[in-house]
Parts: sequence; C-alpha cells; structure tokens
Amino acid sequence: MKLFTLLVTMISITTQTVHAQAPIRVACVGDSITAGSGLPPQSSYPSQLQALLGNDWQIENFGVSGRTLLEKGDFPYRKDEAYQKALQSQPNVVIIMLGTNDTKPHNWKFASEFYANYQSLVESFERLPSKPAIFLCRPCPIPGEGNFGINDRNLQEAIRDINRLIETKKLGLIDMHAALHQHPSLIPDRVHPNAEGAQLMAKTAATALLSRKTEFLR
Repeated sequence: MKLFTLLVTMISITTQTVHAQAPIRVACVGDSITAGSGLPPQSSYPSQLQALLGNDWQIENFGVSGRTLLEKGDFPYRKDEAYQKALQSQPNVVIIMLGTNDTKPHNWKFASEFYANYQSLVESFERLPSKPAIFLCRPCPIPGEGNFGINDRNLQEAIRDINRLIETKKLGLIDMHAALHQHPSLIPDRVHPNAEGAQLMAKTAATALLSRKTEFLR
C-alpha cells in the first residue's frame, strides 16, 4: 500500500513538473503587418517575439496579408483558413492586431459594424476550452497620407472602437501605435514596419506578456 501511495505521489509530481514546463502557447492574429510582409520570416514581430521570450513560450504566426476585421470587408480574416488554425491551436494567449486594411474607403463604409465584428471575433476565442487571455493591439500608425488606400483618419476611428472594446471586456492592451508613433522612418511604405520597427513591436508585446506571465502558467 505504501509503495502504491509513493508511486501515485511520484506520478503526480512528474505530471505537475511536465505541466509547468509546457510552453505558453500564443496565437498572433492579424494582417500583413503580423505576417511580416516584405520581411524575412525571422524578422516578423511574432518571430522576434519568440526570440525575446525563449523556450518557455510558443509563438505562432497566424497573420494573413490583406485581411480585414470587418466581415463585409474585401478579405475578412474570419473567412481565412488561418482563423480556423488559430482556434485549433488552443492558445493560452491571443494577440489580435486587425483594423489597418479596414481603413480603406471601400471597407470603411461598413465602419458602423466594426465594434460588433471585433466583439464577435474576441468572443470566438473566449469560448475555446483553453480559455485564453486576449490582448488587442492598437494598430501601427500610418505616417503621412498612408498608402494603398489605408489612412490615418479612419484608423483613429477604429482605435476608438478598439479602446472601447478593451475597456468593456477587460482585455489586455498592446499599444503598437504608441511604440512606433515617433518612428515614421521605420515604416518606409507608410503601412508596414521594417525589421527594426517589428523589433519595437516585439519588445512592446513581450513587455505586456511578461507582466502577466504567472496567469498563463497552467
């Protein structure tokens, strides 16, 4: 009986140790800025975030170029296979950065649906069995007049909705806008940060995640 009790105790301790050592799974959801458009794979912000955080974390990049948050936008993120893969990854943490492509005039005509669509996306992750912590990003700034139809005026409206959603649902915030606001030279095409800009983004995300790391250890 004593031997059985000892064996059960050892298995319990081993299980707890393995569980504690399991990496914290982070799903990075977004558009081309998350995907790392125009950058080597190792230079995207999720890749640089992985390098900063190390083996205790597993960062997965589910960014897809051109995608919108708006479900009536030209390329809605939720219609992409990456969205399903992000859900299937059963993350402990989700970082969402969408809204930049939504500012294009032909997408922003549906601006009145932005908040509701974002809330619906967030809640689809909240329903996961993994019960992830969710961080929303204020998107990167758009220097000057922007590019590709993407513009700062509409982005500011999107950020107001993002701020309201963060406050209403008590979500985490990662402020990519503030991180790059004083560094327009790091956004050479006036939309996509270069490798140095992505590094600032990664540092901003790492600071936010590390401040709450103990919450994600399960």
